[in-house]
Amino acid sequence: MTDAEVASTAQPGANLGFGVDVGGSGIKGGIVDLDTGLLVGDRFKVLTPQPSTPDAVAGGVAEVVDHFDWTGPVGLTLPGVITDGTMRTAANIDKGWIGTDVYELFSSALSGRTVSVLNDADAAGMAEDRHGGGAGVDGVVMLLTLGTGIGTAILINGTLVPNTELGHMIIDGKEAEHRASSKVKEDKGWTYEKWAHKLSHVLEAYEALLWPKLFIVGGGISRKSDKWIPHLTNKTPVVPATLLNTAGIVGAAMAVDAGLRT
Repeated sequence: MTDAEVASTAQPGANLGFGVDVGGSGIKGGIVDLDTGLLVGDRFKVLTPQPSTPDAVAGGVAEVVDHFDWTGPVGLTLPGVITDGTMRTAANIDKGWIGTDVYELFSSALSGRTVSVLNDADAAGMAEDRHGGGAGVDGVVMLLTLGTGIGTAILINGTLVPNTELGHMIIDGKEAEHRASSKVKEDKGWTYEKWAHKLSHVLEAYEALLWPKLFIVGGGISRKSDKWIPHLTNKTPVVPATLLNTAGIVGAAMAVDAGLRT
């Protein structure tokens, strides 16, 4: 998408950013209206290279950015923990990422431009907190992405606490994500009601430690929230995520706009 095409689809004077969401199967990105949290035009996606080594993925990211002729700063998500600019874990992506300087990698791949790189669940949490299910809610807001595992993000009055990884929290001798991820529901053949009982137990453990004002739940199962949210028994309100597949892109663009560096 050229600058002229962006101008034709964005509101005059729109505050624009760019985000790329890197996953195990796809690398998707797009131009974001930072004031509304909406994409300007369509997102663009390429398949994640296999093997998904750092250099190969960086090439895919550059392809996504070049598709839009975007020349400004770029925010990126990765499926892992990032501290001091270094990838510490790698989920659903090549283990060669561990120990990689992600800022050096992506800045080089993108001709030296400014980048921000953060955990994918953290990016989704930032987006949902400001523009999605958590919009207008003060205090502690917690996002959970329920899929193969449980990803978590915590925000306090809009400020991210990065790399929480509370899906790995031990609850009654078992990791939270081994108790209540959507994959466990599928593998066990549980009804929504039975799974909601398991999820409630996990949410109650988070409540006891964090006392959040709101839980936002993302992942594919959030699209069927009417089938299970009514069966939850924990105290904190639970709402489905609303940005769905765009949350990572939006959060990444927000991160680089804010100068976030994890």
